[in-house]
Amino acid sequence: MLTAEKLRQQDSADGISRRALLTGGLATGFLLAFHLPLRAAVNEPEQPKDATDGKFAPNAFIRIDESGQTTLIMPQVEMGQGIYTSISMILAEELDADWAKVAVLHAPPNDKFYANPVFGLQATGGSTSIRAWWKPLRAAGASARAMLVQAAAVQWQVEPASCTTSKGEVLHAASGRKLGYGELALAAQGETAPKDVPVKDPKDFVYIGQPLKRLDTPDKVNGKVVYGIDAILPNMKIATVAACPVFGGKVGKVDDSAAVKIPGVRKVVVLEDTVAVIGDHMWAAKKGLEALKIEWNEGPNAKLGTKDIWQHLRAAIEKDGAVAKSVGDIAKGLASGDKFEASFELPFLAHASMEPINATVHVRPDACEIWTGTQIMTRVQSEAAKAAGLPVDKVIVNNHLLGGGFGRKLEPDMVITAVKIAKQVGYPVKVIWTREEDIQHDVYRPVYRDQVTATLVDGKVAAWKYKIAGSAVIARWLPPAFQKGVDIDAVDAAVETPYDFSNFHVEYVRAEPPAVPTGFWRGVGPNNNVFAFECAMDELARKAGKDPVEFRRSMLTKSPRALAVLNLTAEKSGWGEKLPPRVGRGVCLQPSFASFLATVVEAEIDDIGEIVLRRVTSVVDTGIAVNPDTVKAQIEGGLIFGLTAALYGEITIDKGRVQQSNFHDYRMMRINETPKIEVTVVKSGEAPGGIGEAGVNAGPPALRNAIYAATGVALRRLPIDRSLIAVGKKA
Repeated sequence: MLTAEKLRQQDSADGISRRALLTGGLATGFLLAFHLPLRAAVNEPEQPKDATDGKFAPNAFIRIDESGQTTLIMPQVEMGQGIYTSISMILAEELDADWAKVAVLHAPPNDKFYANPVFGLQATGGSTSIRAWWKPLRAAGASARAMLVQAAAVQWQVEPASCTTSKGEVLHAASGRKLGYGELALAAQGETAPKDVPVKDPKDFVYIGQPLKRLDTPDKVNGKVVYGIDAILPNMKIATVAACPVFGGKVGKVDDSAAVKIPGVRKVVVLEDTVAVIGDHMWAAKKGLEALKIEWNEGPNAKLGTKDIWQHLRAAIEKDGAVAKSVGDIAKGLASGDKFEASFELPFLAHASMEPINATVHVRPDACEIWTGTQIMTRVQSEAAKAAGLPVDKVIVNNHLLGGGFGRKLEPDMVITAVKIAKQVGYPVKVIWTREEDIQHDVYRPVYRDQVTATLVDGKVAAWKYKIAGSAVIARWLPPAFQKGVDIDAVDAAVETPYDFSNFHVEYVRAEPPAVPTGFWRGVGPNNNVFAFECAMDELARKAGKDPVEFRRSMLTKSPRALAVLNLTAEKSGWGEKLPPRVGRGVCLQPSFASFLATVVEAEIDDIGEIVLRRVTSVVDTGIAVNPDTVKAQIEGGLIFGLTAALYGEITIDKGRVQQSNFHDYRMMRINETPKIEVTVVKSGEAPGGIGEAGVNAGPPALRNAIYAATGVALRRLPIDRSLIAVGKKA
């Protein structure tokens, strides 16, 4: 697969490195509930310069050479979610490209041309790729197609309206003539990009909606794919690191006398809070690191423990929060009816992506070049420039496929550290974090405590007061989006509900855990909110004496899409059919990432509290499904990811140190533990929603509700405590 560096070189040769998006490309409106000026949006885009070598480059996303080869530039990164294929399908659809001649290329770091319309910077995350780029990419493809048609019409001396396009050709039915896009490439480059070109009616889609095979699969199967960790450069050395095991601690003294005697060890680098050993290969670096004698200055957090963090959070939630949304009269609503109160807690989680954290860096006096896999290319570039002491334009970032991201690679810390290490030597250095260092020095999913106070009147929720306490990741990561004390990520899927709640109130209390770094984790804000909402709904249903599905149905009169997925899931899961003792079905209904998903988990709990997942059924309405197979795969993978967290996931801290270190004590669900998963994609004409994270949010509450149905025990904290659901035990 082509790299960002090759694209940079090609841009330089073609004279098109400063191309802008089409005017219509970002005219989609900002997708979040605040306004942030986008650097990618410009009043008057630069017009394309003349391309050399016959390449047609109408905008930032499309290039066609004289052979008809169509190269599509990817503004979002591929980390297993299938986005390269889906983005290519959108562009190819409106371009009417020949799918057999489509190739993809990593976009270089450039916020002006490739900024995600949601974030205003070049970032992949939050299940935004398709919903953010749906309109810009369609406009880009349609405009390029119109330029090719114009070029053919001029050559044939006919009206453009008399021409059609199909599979990389312009056709003129009246005369039987046709020209391939490659034949038109040079002429089309001289055409002016038209404005406001109509995009296709969905009924005319050729690629969108089809289960096309993923473009990245063949090289993943045959081993040709290059992840960041696979980067190999001449004279490259390998480094591995040890950071202070206590949050906020620093390096004290380092005795490297034994380490430097190990064959293959080249250098020991001491940074403020990290020590690295550079070797000819990973084994030398690892053995050298083990031979070091390091004294750490542990600092003020050396006594910090999990108990302290939870005490801090539980105290914080008792404070008044910033109001995120308020409808009706919550005080009046809570004053009458059958009252319900409950609090729900979710722990720290690590990302533990299969590709270990890594970055390869070559720092020279006048330049810095990086090879890695990141979700934030321009931020990596700017932060690397600071670390290297160089201007941003002297830093080249070569992005590769990611062996898992899950939000961890929305952070630039690994690249910053690698640059600081590489500055100490004159050769390229690949820095690899061991699994232990990765898990114990992550940027963790925040701990959250959510408080629900609700009342029931006539078997329905009359009032719902919801308070969230936890980290404000957005306040750190994208400060302009943190407004009036509300973190829009922390309240995601809490302020918008499909249920008919006439009195509805949501508050947010910012509560940063002492010392522990927190960041985005797959599923982001809806992780805690969908869990608390849907677990509370099951308890309210029981309090009202109603079936959980019927209870939800009765309050979905204003959300037909939510009702439809709930009904179909109930039907497909066999909801209401008799089950053996200690077997239960649990339901979860969620509107998140602009998609609607209903899930039923069927689980069996044995007498000692062990859980067997028997079956999972999900129905999703994600609007127009660009590639239905990808949608299904993402829901399946997300469910496994979320169910793993519910069953096993927790990062705990003792004496300022993370106690987990590898997959033996931070385990994943194994293949024999994975249930049968059935996913149905609803055919819809709505604009596409996000899908990469929805399944993660669905699994935990549906499983918890299945346990509640099977045992009568209302668990309110994850991961699941088996001792509470063993026979004879009560929560």
